[in-house]
Amino acid sequence: MLSLVAASLLAVAPGPLAVVKAADSDVQKLLEKEVTIEKLASVADGYIDWVELARRALGQKEWTKLDKKKQDDFSATMKGLLRASYAQKALGDGKNGAKFEYVSEKIEGAEATVQATLVMKSDRFPVTYKLYRPDAKTNWRIYDVVTDDVSLVGTYADQFRKMIGSKGFDGLLSSLKAKRDQLERSPPGEGGSAGSAGK
Repeated sequence: MLSLVAASLLAVAPGPLAVVKAADSDVQKLLEKEVTIEKLASVADGYIDWVELARRALGQKEWTKLDKKKQDDFSATMKGLLRASYAQKALGDGKNGAKFEYVSEKIEGAEATVQATLVMKSDRFPVTYKLYRPDAKTNWRIYDVVTDDVSLVGTYADQFRKMIGSKGFDGLLSSLKAKRDQLERSPPGEGGSAGSAGK
């Protein structure tokens, strides 16, 4: 009986590698059809923790300075920007025949990494997915992707520090909202890079 309970728990709480594979599989299925940016973004919502990504990119020090309203505004803005960026990139990579080969997973407490290789025609790029879950009862969710040693969270963090230094938090938020609006209006494949927060 206990083994059946354990098996059922494992079935509803897949490991980090299974989560990344499932995300890739769901996206690939969509790309085989007539797909919209919104449909791709909606699929990504099930696997990517946009709020955790935003919080880590801003940094704990800056995050704790914000009241709840500003934290929510920042998270919502980043979610809109990131999901639009992700969907634009997924469409572009799908047209180029990009495929993933999965290598390994590593779990350390509430953090996990999945190592993979992105194959695009004759080119191969190392990719590391970073995942997080606050406790054992919740699902693993992706909060960072490192491609060829370039971290999405790290790239944003560098930009945010510079923009806060020159414009303050309100100036940063305004720039992010403008970039989000631009991405959401852009035709598929013309949205620019997810690693750019705008000027």
